[in-house]
Amino acid sequence: MEVKKILERIELGEDSTAQFKENITNNASLAEEMVAFSNSIGGMIFVGVRDNGEIRGLSSEDIRRINNMVSNVASDHVRPPITPLTRTVKVEGKVLLLIDVKAGINKPYCTNNGVYVTKSGADKRRISQEELQRLFQEAQKIYADELIVYNSSIDDIDEKLLSRYYEKEYGQGMADEELPPQRIMENLCLTKNDKLTLAGLLLFGKQPQLRRPACMVKAISFVGNEISGTLYRDSEDIKGNITEVFKDSMGFFMRNLHKLQNDKPFNSVGDLEVPKIVLEELLVNALIHRDYFIDAPINIFIFDNRIEIISPGKLPNSISIDNIKHGISVIRNPVITSFAVKLLPYRGIGSGIVRALKCYPKIEFENDRLAERFKVTITRAAGGGL
Repeated sequence: MEVKKILERIELGEDSTAQFKENITNNASLAEEMVAFSNSIGGMIFVGVRDNGEIRGLSSEDIRRINNMVSNVASDHVRPPITPLTRTVKVEGKVLLLIDVKAGINKPYCTNNGVYVTKSGADKRRISQEELQRLFQEAQKIYADELIVYNSSIDDIDEKLLSRYYEKEYGQGMADEELPPQRIMENLCLTKNDKLTLAGLLLFGKQPQLRRPACMVKAISFVGNEISGTLYRDSEDIKGNITEVFKDSMGFFMRNLHKLQNDKPFNSVGDLEVPKIVLEELLVNALIHRDYFIDAPINIFIFDNRIEIISPGKLPNSISIDNIKHGISVIRNPVITSFAVKLLPYRGIGSGIVRALKCYPKIEFENDRLAERFKVTITRAAGGGL
């Protein structure tokens, strides 16, 4: 960074990527600054500058001491360790030390005292438990569908549903094996300590929403094109296990979308205005890839001119919308995903979005990182909403 650019940057003041320090003498304080930048988008610490932007400078002894401190704190006081870069510059005849902390690739980071912080404007704040869970999830250190649902029990298992699955998958009934449902669920890694995991509850639970109310689909067919509209044609809270939710959500699509003649004979059934396979692919994608750490339902909104499928959770940091358009995916819920291959129209090879776009190109994607949601918008065929 050139001296001119450094002066311009200091003149702009502190923000989420720039922090001013007149001097640094405390290891714990420096560790928290490094952790905050690592857990966000990275940034620069300007040492030798007051909070108001006044350049005070550092002595040569200060420079040596702080450089050693940076090295020690980055390796011994930040978990996992980071590698910040330092640079000494002379500005207006005074020496400054710039500490460049990159956005971390092994989030979340914490101090050696177990403090998790991130940037919030020019300041820093403690990371909430929900945020921390999502950071661990993005780092693939924890998965929501593997966690225990503590208010659940073996009594929540739908034994008939489990029995049908077992017989179809293994060619014999549970009674033939003389295994109780709880043992089968344990063998399938869907229970722990006589409690259902989230995957176990959503896949084979009797009434999953009694334990996890937000794990459902809220579907509304609006009159008009505005989310603020007060009139609707159809509305349903779709509940049940993941197979039931998929089936009933598809039923909601089928009864609220039109069939178009498309130059076919009068006595033909007609074509669904949006191909069924497109809706199946996008709905399955929402059910198995949503962020279950976020306590919110999936939303299906049908407007006169479009359909929206809104899933809780942004895309993982490692992939983009362009990635998913080319078949690249990251598994967020590995247990649910492994069973979805057997229970839903899902291949598990990252090709669903590709197939949907090939079949019906009028689909747009929005990865809203601020609102923590992923939205799919499907333009309805001409006349579809009339």
